[in-house]
Amino acid sequence: MFVFVLALLYPLSGLGARVGRWQWDGIIPGSTATAVWNSLSLTAIALAVDVAVGTPVAYYLARSGCRDRIVWEAAVLLSVLMPPLALGILLSLAFGPQTALGAWLLRVGIPTSNSPLAFATTQVYASIGYYILAARAALAAVPRELEQVAALLGSTPLQVFWRVTFPLAKLGLAAAVSIAWVRALGEFGAVVVTAYYPSGMPVQIWINLQDAGMPAVLPLLIVFLLTALPLPWLIHLLAQRRNVSA
Repeated sequence: MFVFVLALLYPLSGLGARVGRWQWDGIIPGSTATAVWNSLSLTAIALAVDVAVGTPVAYYLARSGCRDRIVWEAAVLLSVLMPPLALGILLSLAFGPQTALGAWLLRVGIPTSNSPLAFATTQVYASIGYYILAARAALAAVPRELEQVAALLGSTPLQVFWRVTFPLAKLGLAAAVSIAWVRALGEFGAVVVTAYYPSGMPVQIWINLQDAGMPAVLPLLIVFLLTALPLPWLIHLLAQRRNVSA
């Protein structure tokens, strides 16, 4: 087991490789700090959309009949299985000026590519399926009998959710949020097609690699890892701790 873990974590040793003196930016001053801000702020917006839209969908899937659940989960799963590059190309076409929707959005002054809106929208499409599937599993694990008892005692559906369902599913929902966060923050293949500008961290890492090499990549890579990894890692540890204590 030790050898396996050592081999699994070995790529992290690349952070200590000798690549020359590190530089914070590539050839454009301020590009790295801007990329960090773009990624964090726009990913937060995308994540809020994932939770606001995905939670009701996940709850419906968790409580719907078997036949309905299979049909709708298949649609959600399709978005998860979509290759990122294919997703980016399809989004650029579907929201491009050659379609009725894309032409209308451009007429009313809403840019459908290379804009913060395009960036966040692409992140939502790339991550919401992951959130829904993970949230559905968390909500489905809550015994329906407890919800029914709360309803019989006079609680409204919203009260049942906040007083019964959410407390029992909150750790699983937090895991769903962390999965969606990592998926949205790390999206490159789709975003590079729809929103090369404004550059987020994945795209800026690629730009720095092309323009200035590894010395300009590693500082941003460290920031990228520190913003992507801790949340799901801590949630996993909390889940394991709760399982052990149970």
